Amino acid sequence: MKSWQPFEWIVASRLLHDGRWQTVFIISGVAIGVAVIVFMSALLNGLQANFIRRVLTAQAHIQLLPPKEAVRALRHGAPGELAAATLQAPLQRQKSIDQWQAAAAQIRTLPEVVTVSPTAAGSALVVRGEASRAITLAGIDPSLYFRIVALPEKIVTGSTRLNAADILIGTELADDLGLAVGDKLRVTAGSGGDMVFTVSGIFDLGNKGANQRNTFVALHTAQSLLGLQGGVSSLEVTVSDIYAAEDVAQRITARTGVQADSWIKTNAQFFSAVQAQVSANTAIRFFVGLSVAFGIASVLFVSVVQRSREIGILRAMGVTRQRVLRLFLLQGGLLGLAGSAVGSVVGAVALILWRELARGPDGQPVVPVTLQAPLFVVALLLATVTGVLAAMAPALRAARLDPVVAIRG
Repeated sequence: MKSWQPFEWIVASRLLHDGRWQTVFIISGVAIGVAVIVFMSALLNGLQANFIRRVLTAQAHIQLLPPKEAVRALRHGAPGELAAATLQAPLQRQKSIDQWQAAAAQIRTLPEVVTVSPTAAGSALVVRGEASRAITLAGIDPSLYFRIVALPEKIVTGSTRLNAADILIGTELADDLGLAVGDKLRVTAGSGGDMVFTVSGIFDLGNKGANQRNTFVALHTAQSLLGLQGGVSSLEVTVSDIYAAEDVAQRITARTGVQADSWIKTNAQFFSAVQAQVSANTAIRFFVGLSVAFGIASVLFVSVVQRSREIGILRAMGVTRQRVLRLFLLQGGLLGLAGSAVGSVVGAVALILWRELARGPDGQPVVPVTLQAPLFVVALLLATVTGVLAAMAPALRAARLDPVVAIRG
């Protein structure tokens, strides 16, 4: 005994089955479109995530800096006299953020803020024997800073221990000076401070310049060496939504009066490239979806023309316009759903093959991609809705057919 099925479902299935080659071709077209959307979306999402990870892996989302010295006039004209003032940029000196503890406390009250870490950084000269290198010395609080920069994951040898006389250096600096864990080196700051450190760990930030220049010591040690007397040169901030960093930075400046620069501002060109990728992905989805919609609509228009007599007979038998309308809308939805299901499988297979075959010299994927369930669910829903919308015009035409005219034709 057959189970009960709605009239529209029975007729829609019969029409799709009778025109099976048309059905196969349109499902194939929808599948190709959905596969392209799934593949390109996952690829661009992976590329974007990889870029952002590379940019933000060694820096905070927002950085608060002390104000720069203002330019002043060296000579002023007499009253009533016009004179061209000679301006000279003042010598920049190591400065601390005024009342940084209070500013940090204010920032932590913002709901978007995750971590606030004080940093005392400045230029210094590292000396070992007759060799010397210019470095950037950063004094950090490991318990806070490691929440921003995952330095423990980047340690090649040694550990992240930062006692008063410990220092962490990069692989390039270690190679240049022939340093290993446990070796001693002298650091001379621009303020005249001088101290001998012990190398406790060697890290690799994935950037040759950073590995050659960046070094880390304990916060109190850097404050003493750089002459900051308990001050800090910057406050490093991370936020829950990295794309809202610029808005949060502006709010921080308005609340504390301290200059706050977001990663979006300091990496403007990179952020523009990310936005361009997002725009390109959206454009690809739109035009592929448009082509799918036109394909479904064209097939159903042909079906209406070919089936005009049958539609007229159905109308003469008492089938209402609404049921005819639902009949063709159902066909559009079925075509979109079937095509999106096949396309999702094809897209997933393509992504798996890409992940396995597209690898760099180090054996790692060129662009890491992940198969995310929401992407496939959205593709299924969008293709199904597109199929229903594409079927609207031919469905309205079928519903408006005059039974007498259709049967005579």
